[in-house]
Amino acid sequence: MKIYIIVATDKNFGIGKEGTLPWQLTKEMRYFRKKTTETVDESKENMLIMGRTTWESIPEKYRPLIDRRNVVLTTKKNYKGKGAHIAHSFKDALKLVDKDIETVFIIGGSSVYYDIIDDPALTGIYLTRILDCYDCDTFFPEIPKEFYKITEIKEEEEGGVEFKYFLYEKE
Repeated sequence: MKIYIIVATDKNFGIGKEGTLPWQLTKEMRYFRKKTTETVDESKENMLIMGRTTWESIPEKYRPLIDRRNVVLTTKKNYKGKGAHIAHSFKDALKLVDKDIETVFIIGGSSVYYDIIDDPALTGIYLTRILDCYDCDTFFPEIPKEFYKITEIKEEEEGGVEFKYFLYEKE
């Protein structure tokens, strides 16, 4: 099973401000949806693992994110996330992986990224690098040195903002 972080950051590795994205980039959101939804085996689906704050930052009308198994990490014992599976640790979340899951994507937030970034099970990091600076109060952790195989996937522009898609992998 492959496990990837997927994240968009600004030039300073900022990822959020007060629980929301500091940018509105339709092309980047389309890329996120395509990357986390598509499977090689059409009979399978992908799993999204996210923290409770990330889950709650998604407008209710879009929860759960369709065509993917949503898993919410929380320390709250009786937490309910309509349409999502609840787990109390990354290890517990991985227990929800079954034969129907092709790829697991970690989609945030910051504390989840910090907890997972050094996990040996992590296959790679899909990083969208927005080539601008935003007012952020939440940041992505430093990428470990073992992810030194870097592939630029493509480059896009929207509303005068340029961004590049990368895949960081271990050799």
